Amino acid sequence: MLSSDIQHQEFEPPRELRDAIKCFWYNSRDLGEDESGFEVVPDGFAEIIFHFGNGCGIASGGGLQLLSSPFMIGLLNHPVHFYSKNRLEVIGIRCYPWTVFDLLGLPTGKDGIRVFEHPIAKLQSTLEELVAANKIEQAIDQLKQYFRNARLQVTGDGMLSKAGEAMRDANGTLPVSQVAEAANATVRTLERKFRESSGYTVKDVSGLIRFEQVRNHLWLDPDVSLAGLAHEFGYTDQSHLSKEFKRYSGTTPAAFARNAKKFPVVHDFIAFKQVEK
Repeated sequence: MLSSDIQHQEFEPPRELRDAIKCFWYNSRDLGEDESGFEVVPDGFAEIIFHFGNGCGIASGGGLQLLSSPFMIGLLNHPVHFYSKNRLEVIGIRCYPWTVFDLLGLPTGKDGIRVFEHPIAKLQSTLEELVAANKIEQAIDQLKQYFRNARLQVTGDGMLSKAGEAMRDANGTLPVSQVAEAANATVRTLERKFRESSGYTVKDVSGLIRFEQVRNHLWLDPDVSLAGLAHEFGYTDQSHLSKEFKRYSGTTPAAFARNAKKFPVVHDFIAFKQVEK
């Protein structure tokens, strides 16, 4: 079992950042002296991750590739396993996938994990000092100010904001035509804009948002009816839900629910559950 020494906090973004950033968050956990794995499950967000402590790595080519800080987790279509040990502290910026690349001034792509050189990395030492002193709110304030300044350099796309809001309000169940209608755009224009801003189609992102909702329900209530979830979130039937769930999670919803009973929910993005060997 993982240590119960867990801390998690979430912080709302300033009003002027709410169309680009869902929240800022801090998480710390004692993983023990041995290298332990934890799993990141796909959802409908992109994350910018700063980490502090003994480092963080990802399985790659039969070995372990250490990740610099910060790195970005883009939209994933399968679970990814990370590894660390002892004390791991993380500050994350949870972004909407149609805004994160513009916010950072990076070219779009489908990289699940992206290590990048960027001026934001200059905050690493400042954040590390604040985290070490347990001044988490001050560390978050540093990031809020950075992104306020970054936002001033980016002209927000009202079409994408309206489309994204409609998709999330409907939990990913809206057809593309209705998403386009909500954004006052044609399907063709909206799809082009979405590909340019996130690297993915509206259908791709909607599918992840819908999966995220089902996953969250199973985490919070592992005994929930799968047939009921399929009906609630607009799947054709339970078989369709199971197929899509396995596509994104690598496991069936029934197996995921059984596992959810073994591990407590830390928060709705990173499950920090131990990887069985």
